[in-house]
Amino acid sequence: MIKLGNLKNYWKVSGTLVDLRRSQPSVQSVTLPAQPQKVMLDLEHTAIIIIDMQNDFCTPGGWLDSIGVDTSPLLNPVDRLNRVLPELRKAGVPVIWLNWGNRQDQMNVPPSVLHVYNSDGQGVGIGEPLPENGSKVLEKGSWGAAIVDGLTIASEDIYVDKYRMSGFWDTPLDSILRNLNIRTLLFAGVNLDQCVMHTLQDASCLGYDSILLEDCSATSSPSYCTEAALYNIKQCYGFVAQSAGLLEELTDSAASQIDYVPPAEAMTTAEG
Repeated sequence: MIKLGNLKNYWKVSGTLVDLRRSQPSVQSVTLPAQPQKVMLDLEHTAIIIIDMQNDFCTPGGWLDSIGVDTSPLLNPVDRLNRVLPELRKAGVPVIWLNWGNRQDQMNVPPSVLHVYNSDGQGVGIGEPLPENGSKVLEKGSWGAAIVDGLTIASEDIYVDKYRMSGFWDTPLDSILRNLNIRTLLFAGVNLDQCVMHTLQDASCLGYDSILLEDCSATSSPSYCTEAALYNIKQCYGFVAQSAGLLEELTDSAASQIDYVPPAEAMTTAEG
């Protein structure tokens, strides 16, 4: 029979039969040190969402840099993400890049969003060309909307454009996650207190289990914004963890799978 769907959610079909039964892969459990409590999760139903790691926010010469924001902290997650993402991919965890990528005509962007980025109408806002390189701010296909250099990207990664602080508004993100049978979400990226926080909040309200990877996130906002975001995530929306703890769990889990010999194979080896 032929599979129709993706690796985590598919039918099997032939000319005479459609098998609607979903496969039941084995549970890939890891226990992650976190606050306010440790969490046990199933990697089979987990995805990571990396938010707004794009040139307009993080890179010298991008939009934030052009208006005088110190963007250097926003590149801090790069090395940590490059360590943890390959291990997540090996474990079959989908990697989702969620970035601003506005339409050229901005027909789905209301004035309230445009105002955030150009409050007096006289500055360089969404869709306006940057003075240094002409890249149109946060516009799909522009240099500014592209993922920063240095981050490791794989062919199987998933890309979703967003148009609000939250990546769930007016996007296919929720449909993609549900079609992948995802229940638990790991969050990373920038700005921790803005787009990361808002997307995490909406995920929690939609019923997803939400875990922030604090050291894989950053912000250009004052420190009290980070403190408030972390407090509210732990108090109201989910959990806060570190990538080092996750990386250790992934490494241990991979090693245990390599060392494990199924009983039938062990018996054959012993008899041989």
